[in-house]
Amino acid sequence: MQRVAVQRDDQRARNERNAERRAGRLRRSLVCAAAVPAVALFASACSSSGSGDAAAQGTGGGSTNTATAPAGATAASPTVQAAKYQKLPEPCAVLSKQTLTSLVPQGVKSGKEGTSDDVATRGSCSWSSLDNNGVKGSQFRWLNVSFLRFDSDAGRGSGDQQAEAYYTGQVREAQSVAGAKNTKSEPVSGAGDQATAVRYDLKKKEGAFKQQTVVARVANVVVTVDYNGAGLAGEKTPDADTLTKAAVQAAKDAVASVSTANGGSAPASSPSATPSGKASAAPSKSPSASASPSKSSAKKS
Repeated sequence: MQRVAVQRDDQRARNERNAERRAGRLRRSLVCAAAVPAVALFASACSSSGSGDAAAQGTGGGSTNTATAPAGATAASPTVQAAKYQKLPEPCAVLSKQTLTSLVPQGVKSGKEGTSDDVATRGSCSWSSLDNNGVKGSQFRWLNVSFLRFDSDAGRGSGDQQAEAYYTGQVREAQSVAGAKNTKSEPVSGAGDQATAVRYDLKKKEGAFKQQTVVARVANVVVTVDYNGAGLAGEKTPDADTLTKAAVQAAKDAVASVSTANGGSAPASSPSATPSGKASAAPSKSPSASASPSKSSAKKS
């Protein structure tokens, strides 16, 4: 009986140990089962976060890199201010008789208009005068006035801008004539928006010439006055200051004529200067090659 009781006790102990092991396994199973949703939730959250970032990055990058102007939108067309002057004056009628008499004393009626394929854009006129005193020599004068007008253009700029560029080029050209000596330049007031007088000495086979070039710009029109004088065959060389003063007066008259031709009023003219020397006969061709109607009325670029 005692042995049976001992056996029962041993069996009961084994059963309790087995029950504890089963309970332990059950607890571990429950803990793992409870942990799975949390892990899954974390993984899902990470996956969602990554996808969201990628989506945000893709959207942001797309928005930044592929941004375009709305369909049908176009760049604004450039516009320029309309040119102020639309006409040019009659080139041989721009100088008063008083001014012409002071520059070409015997050549007032010798004006010769230059050839132009568009008188509204370019024009010129030249005069010449010669005082022939035989063995005592002679005094020669030659004058040319030219006009060049620029229209506004979206590609080239306003008429004023184009005229200013041309004006600058004309001044530089006058300052760099081959063979010129004693070149001097000075600004001129009262002759449009910009004006410069350039003078120099030029030795030719006919004699020593005093050359004056006055370039003036009034809005979209450039006026160029070329004036030279020489004492030939032993005659005294004319005074450069006097010739320059006369050329400046011619430039002022020419500038004023541009306004008049377009319906404006011309400013009051100032007294004309009287250059030294007389004139009596006009030669058919100017001895000076430093200024010519074709050069003064150069075409626009």
